[in-house]
Amino acid sequence: MEPLDLSARPPRPPRQQLDGLTFLPRTIDKLRASLSGGNLGEYQIRGFTASLLQTLGVDEEAIRGAVAAAQSDEDVARWLREHADVSKYGEWNATIEASAVNDENRERLQKRYPVLLRNPHVTSLLDMLELDDREAFAPAT
Repeated sequence: MEPLDLSARPPRPPRQQLDGLTFLPRTIDKLRASLSGGNLGEYQIRGFTASLLQTLGVDEEAIRGAVAAAQSDEDVARWLREHADVSKYGEWNATIEASAVNDENRERLQKRYPVLLRNPHVTSLLDMLELDDREAFAPAT
């Protein structure tokens, strides 16, 4: 797969699924952006992407290599089925969908995601990421 420039556009939405796994398309985009010639922009691998890989028992460098060698998302999904604990897909999906902005993490998250300061009603981490992407790449007015 070709490297991506995530300073020019956001990765795919956090709720998007591939092979029944929430956040996988976004993870692929972030890994593509971390390839030579790519640009992660303000995005990072640590955090949700790292948690996904940890839950599945996948080494970051190994999947980055698989992404670099892949011709398509389906190639990455196939590689993941062969190298990950696929029994954890449901657990991951439930965990990420239930991940919330709450009293314990709001202040920390607001530092990384100022969109929360302007949208105090947001309680879903996935909603927060979607709003952050939208705001970061909104056309200038």
